[in-house]
Amino acid sequence: MSALSFRNVDASPADPVSEWPQEAIQTALERGGLTAWRRLAAAIRADPWGPVVRRIEDVLTYSRPYGVAAAFDRAIARSRDAAEAAERDAIAAEISKLIADSGLTQADFASRIGTSASRLSTYASGKVTPSAALLLRMRRSSNSASCSE
Repeated sequence: MSALSFRNVDASPADPVSEWPQEAIQTALERGGLTAWRRLAAAIRADPWGPVVRRIEDVLTYSRPYGVAAAFDRAIARSRDAAEAAERDAIAAEISKLIADSGLTQADFASRIGTSASRLSTYASGKVTPSAALLLRMRRSSNSASCSE
């Protein structure tokens, strides 16, 4: 199999994929091999909503290389799911830390932010993600509780 080459674009296959224009990504998806696909997959994992992924998604709206299109659709979906799970875990860890730092019981902390202890537990476990406004309220409550002691 011959090496991937781009025509009529100001990019080289050796360049970082972040510098590849959409036409180069299309070429890599349609005529590339495992090396190019792995580089694109790494860019997807690194930034699942980033510009490279957006260009891949754009290409896949009009070019559906057999097997490759479905594989990249799955790679994007899995990477986004993993990123969202990591974000939920980070929020849950922050909430647990805010509760601990406040010095309050979970029930008292919940009362202070205007929710129930059981609902707060779902936030701290990561089962439910609080709104941005509620997270800010938790931060303020944790700071004010630790400052008032």
